[in-house]
Amino acid sequence: MRANRMEAFSDGVLAIIITIMVLEFKVPDDHNWHALSALGPKILSYIFSFVYIGIYWNNHHHLLHMVRAMNGRLMWLNLLLLFWLSLVPFTTAWMGESHFAAVPMALYGIILLLAAFSYWLLQRGILSQHSNESSFVQGMGKDWKGKISPLLYLVAALTAFVSHWLSGFFFVLVAVIWFVPDKRIERALE
Repeated sequence: MRANRMEAFSDGVLAIIITIMVLEFKVPDDHNWHALSALGPKILSYIFSFVYIGIYWNNHHHLLHMVRAMNGRLMWLNLLLLFWLSLVPFTTAWMGESHFAAVPMALYGIILLLAAFSYWLLQRGILSQHSNESSFVQGMGKDWKGKISPLLYLVAALTAFVSHWLSGFFFVLVAVIWFVPDKRIERALE
């Protein structure tokens, strides 16, 4: 299998994840702004997760351009990442329904932490194909975003039991850090 087949499959899975999240919205019974404002927590949790899925999609797209030869190991590592991301709609809905209660927010952080770890494993697997190109691997090694994000996800999960605002701050912080896609891949491939 070529990398573009895995990329197409992953794109499809991520599109389904976004679709599942939006299908969680139920049309309000009333036909006024107040009825819509009651959906505020659900809409906010959807926006959070949509941005995160978009960030993963964007960086995953760049990452797969580094694949030289597809193998079973990379396919399983990619599936592991997609597994954790497929749980995002569940935690998104739970956060919105619970108005950002501690346990749903903590679980959201744990799922994102495991997705980040899976992304790191996939990145390592792809980089291992370039081990004889030390300048390429060294250029990819300065991954400060990838190192700080899991820590911030863990902090977000733990602080959910202190304050959902504080926890939310750490989720937003990670999204802001990653909003501009990782340019290391583009630079390394040039």
